[in-house]
Amino acid sequence: MATNPLAPDWLVLPDDANALADGLWPASAARADTGELFLGGCSASALAARFGTPLYVVDETDARTRAAELRAAFETEFARIGTSVRIYYAGKAFLSTEFARWMVAEGLNIDICTGGELAVALAAGTPAHRLGFHGNNKSLAEIDDACRLGVGTIVIDSPLEIARVAEAAGRHGVVQGVRLRVNSGVHAHTHEFLATSHEDQKFGVVLEDAPGLVARIRAEANLRFMGLHCHIGSQIFGADGFAESASRLLAVHAALLADGPVPELNLGGGFGIAYTSADRPTPVAELAARLAEIVAAECTERGIPVPVIAFEPGRYIAGPAGITLYEVGTTKAVDVSGNPRLYVSVDGGMSDNARFALYGADYTVRLAARSSAAEPVLVRLAGKHCESGDIVVDADYLPGDVAPGDLVAVAATGAYCWSLASNYNFVGRPAVVAVRDGRARMLVRGESIDDLLARDTGVSTSSTTGAGSTSVGVATGSTTGAGSTSATGLTTDQPKEPIR
Repeated sequence: MATNPLAPDWLVLPDDANALADGLWPASAARADTGELFLGGCSASALAARFGTPLYVVDETDARTRAAELRAAFETEFARIGTSVRIYYAGKAFLSTEFARWMVAEGLNIDICTGGELAVALAAGTPAHRLGFHGNNKSLAEIDDACRLGVGTIVIDSPLEIARVAEAAGRHGVVQGVRLRVNSGVHAHTHEFLATSHEDQKFGVVLEDAPGLVARIRAEANLRFMGLHCHIGSQIFGADGFAESASRLLAVHAALLADGPVPELNLGGGFGIAYTSADRPTPVAELAARLAEIVAAECTERGIPVPVIAFEPGRYIAGPAGITLYEVGTTKAVDVSGNPRLYVSVDGGMSDNARFALYGADYTVRLAARSSAAEPVLVRLAGKHCESGDIVVDADYLPGDVAPGDLVAVAATGAYCWSLASNYNFVGRPAVVAVRDGRARMLVRGESIDDLLARDTGVSTSSTTGAGSTSVGVATGSTTGAGSTSATGLTTDQPKEPIR
């Protein structure tokens, strides 16, 4: 069978459209003899029946293992060059209280960037000193809370924030640790980088301005300068971009040592993962060894001690550990200049995975409740939203007998899917469940129609609603079963399961 000319160049016609490519799926993902997909020992069909679809599924063991292995690799390699590392899990990739507990248990700190993420991390029991607070526009209230609660480090993102953080720290009688976010002039986008003299972006300050701003930080009695911070991009393969950025940062770091201590250097995150079989991410052990080698060489050349090095991975840990389950609603064959494409529409879409609409991101899809010997066909997995750009998987091959009612799974959706989810077209955000050792439990419950209506002040209520009160005749914290009817008289789209 020939490759469909509509397929992108990187997409290879598979010998088996049921196969689960290594590195794309959670480590526990496997097919039973029946073709059923199992994750963490739980069958996809059972998960869908219990929790409904769309459904985010996170393999707890895989997420924790990836965190532990990354930390161990970086600790080992940087110990070889005489220093230590601090690993911060980037909460923006995916954050819930339980996930935060996993990361802390595996020895990671948590990187946050809003008051909401701060609240989640603290609700998880994360010690405040293990938090790093980013953001280009932290509110005065967020800064005040961070200082009051004892957040370990606040990343200064602009000159204005120096006085703001100092004032808040003084108000609470603390000396607040801060980093200064700088732009090294290196942009790494997967496998290429571009050096520029100035940065036209909202984050950070120009590297050349760092010495003056650090002097201002050091002049504040309630601030403690911890070091420079830089983030060069996301979904990065290889170490070339990090090497160039580290070289530029350490040149400034060395100059800053003349006027006081600079205990740390934060090189950010952005380590890439595989979304398709064409992706070749750098193995974490190789990346750790290369980055340690780079830092050691740069420090030796400048005759300075190696500082504590910090990193902020998010996608690398959460991305491959998660998948999304959908139910197929319709299929539609189209002909494009004599070439066939099958549109497979599912019960979710850009409201639960906005990455194709935002970035043109590619994903991989497979049948989840069965396997099939049918010839593979080129499919486009589309969502249910009223938007032509509502695509989840732009191009992949599925068995040609894919049909309404089938369950499908999309790989590597653990990062930046739930966290970017919306209520577009008044669709409730899906539940998130964790699987491990044959057991499933809910991390975040899905939203029902009643949840969506509960915030609409135009909905008629018999009394003023408050926390835990009844809205539209249904308690906002109630759960519904598959196919149940809400107080509006509408069938709920998202079955609910009590947390266990």
